[in-house]
Amino acid sequence: MKLKALTMAALLAMATPALSEVKIALDSKPDLETSGSYNWAFAFGNALKEAGMDVREMPRGSVGNEAEKFDQVSTGLLEISLSDVRAAAQVDPFIYGVRLPYIFEDIAHMDRALAAGNVYTRINENLAKQDAVLLALAPLGPASGVITTTQAVRSPADMASLRMRALDDAQIAMYEAWGSSGTIVPWGEVPAGLQTGVIDGYLNSPFVPVMFGQTDFIKNFADADVIWPLRAVIASKDWYDGLSDADRASVDAAVETADAAAREWLAAASVNGLLALEEKGVTVQRLTPEERAVFREASLPVYDSDLMTAEDTALWKKLSDDNR
Repeated sequence: MKLKALTMAALLAMATPALSEVKIALDSKPDLETSGSYNWAFAFGNALKEAGMDVREMPRGSVGNEAEKFDQVSTGLLEISLSDVRAAAQVDPFIYGVRLPYIFEDIAHMDRALAAGNVYTRINENLAKQDAVLLALAPLGPASGVITTTQAVRSPADMASLRMRALDDAQIAMYEAWGSSGTIVPWGEVPAGLQTGVIDGYLNSPFVPVMFGQTDFIKNFADADVIWPLRAVIASKDWYDGLSDADRASVDAAVETADAAAREWLAAASVNGLLALEEKGVTVQRLTPEERAVFREASLPVYDSDLMTAEDTALWKKLSDDNR
């Protein structure tokens, strides 16, 4: 009788397997003080745990590079990845609109524009072809400034002799518009490039040199507030679509919780990021509105680049103007 009961229990367990573990591939150190994207991932994971799901954080680099992470998401081997925006842009370049210089005054402005333009719906129609879903855009940190090893920067003219690390062709176009030059360098090679003079700096959030231990050779940060550094939170479509209605609702609610947590962190980080740099001996150039306006004006040619169609660029400008 006991054997029969055990056998029946085993059969029931096989017929109704427990929800599998949700793996979240991180893009930074698990540091709630310096990483906005980790604030997002931490809040998201905790919300899923509270909903009864098993969650495992995968350390940065442990599941491969950006291309490998996207491939694993597409094949269903990885449930969630905090990825570079370029991962989504390679499928639908329209998302590059969030990287246009000075397109958004702040993250709240971006959120309003994304909602008004149904941007997630549009992007996900194309990502679905790669079995992926864009769940969120998580701010890595405060607005990007100009980070350099030698030259202090207060205007584009100060960058004429600098060779900057570029994330992609979009940033190269921006540096060229400023009268500088850029070269694409993988993030893992950036420290060596800075120390050997192959590159003179890069554009990123103020916390990044602190987070990655670069303040021994990074000497200047200009708070030009050019773009908002973001991570694309990409999920496996097979995993997401395969969830029960209740579990999918829990995931959607966890996204909202994580969005709110990251944005709450960002409000304080915009001040703390500059202070953290100064504590590490980095000189901060706090630009005036007039100085930022010079950068903004110099950036306008980027809007006419071939990264997106003219129609898409015009739509982003309209979404920005209509939702200020």
